Amino acid sequence: MKSICAVKGVSAAGIKEGKFGLALIQASGTATGVFTSNRVRAAPVEVMMDRIRRGRLDAVIVNSGCANAYTGERGIRDAEEMCAIAGESLGVDPGGIGVASTGVIGRYVNLPLIRDQCERIAPLIARSNDAEAAAARAIMTTDTFPKHALVETGSFSVGGITKGSGMIAPNMGTMLAFIYTDAEVEAPILRDILRQATRRSFNRVVVDGDTSTNDIALCTATGAAGKVDRGELAEAIEAVCRNLAIQIARDGEGATKLLEVTVRGAADEEEAAAVARTVIASPLVKTAVYGEDPNWGRIVAAAGRSGAEFDPYAVSLHVGGVPLVVRGEIVADLGAAKIAMHGDTVSFVLDLVAGDGEATAWGCDLTEGYVEINGKYTT
Repeated sequence: MKSICAVKGVSAAGIKEGKFGLALIQASGTATGVFTSNRVRAAPVEVMMDRIRRGRLDAVIVNSGCANAYTGERGIRDAEEMCAIAGESLGVDPGGIGVASTGVIGRYVNLPLIRDQCERIAPLIARSNDAEAAAARAIMTTDTFPKHALVETGSFSVGGITKGSGMIAPNMGTMLAFIYTDAEVEAPILRDILRQATRRSFNRVVVDGDTSTNDIALCTATGAAGKVDRGELAEAIEAVCRNLAIQIARDGEGATKLLEVTVRGAADEEEAAAVARTVIASPLVKTAVYGEDPNWGRIVAAAGRSGAEFDPYAVSLHVGGVPLVVRGEIVADLGAAKIAMHGDTVSFVLDLVAGDGEATAWGCDLTEGYVEINGKYTT
C-alpha cells in the first residue's frame, strides 16, 4: 500500500535485520511535531523537541530495536550522530534531519550498525510502494503488520505510516508516526492542525495504559501541490491520523478484537473523550470484551469514575446496536448482546444525556497473549 510515497516530494527506504531496523524518509518542507507527555523522555525526543522549533525538515532517520531512552548525555550525542550519519548518506545538512527511535529502554544504540544500514539503504531511497513498505516494516517492533494511511483530494494528498502495538495510552504511546502532505502550509498553522488531529486520534487510543518515553509524531508539508484550504487540510490530516490510530488499537499486543467506544451527550467534547478513554482503559472492560461477556455494568462504572458530570440513571448504552440500558432502565438481552460481541470489532455507544459533546476512543481486548509478549520482552 502506498501512502507517504503517494505524496509529491516524499521518498523512502528501509531495512529490517532481526530486531534491528532502520528507515529513511526524505522530504523537504515546513514541519512540526508532537511528543510524549512522559517526564522520562528518550534522547531522540529531546533532540527533536529542540529541532522542530525551526519549523522545517529535509529527512528523517528512524531506528528500531533500541529506544535510546534513559541513556543520558551519551544518548543525546548518539541521536545527533544518527542525524549526521543520515545527512552524510543523503547529502543533506544534518541540521535538517529528524530522528526517532523505538525498542528497549536503557540501552545504547549501536551506531556502527546504524551507519552500516544507512549506507546500504540510502542509495535505494525511492518513491515507490516497495520502498515505503520497507520503511514501514523497518520501524516495527512487536507490531504484527505495517501501518499506512492515505487521503487524496482533488488538489493535494496526505499520507502517513506509523508503528505501535504496546505501551499505548492516552497522550500517545509507544508509537512513531510520520505524516506527509504536498500542501503548502506555514509551520505554525501545520502545528495547530497536527495538535488537534493528535488529540482526536493518537491521544484516544489505549492498549495497556502505559505512556512511552519515545512517542513522536512528525508532519512535513512539501508544498508541491500549492496552497489549499486550511479546513480541508485539517480534515485530511485528522482522517489520516485517525486511520493510523485505529490500526494501532487493532494491532494491540496479544489483541483479538478492536474495541471502539463512542460517548455522546457529554457536557463537551473533552468530557466525552475522558469518558471514552476511561472505558477503553479499564482492564475489566477489556477482559470482558475478550470473553465476549456483555458485562455492561463495567462500562457504566468506568464512566462514573471518569470525572465527567452526568446522571447515571439517565444514560443509555448499546453494544453493536443492541440496547443494554435505555434512559437508566436495564433492558439487556444478554444472549443478543453476546452475539453482538462476536467478530473482530466490538463497538459500544454510551449516551450521557448531559450535553452535546461527542468523542470516540479506541482500544483492544486484554488477552493471555499480552502477558506472554511483555513477560519476556527484553530476554
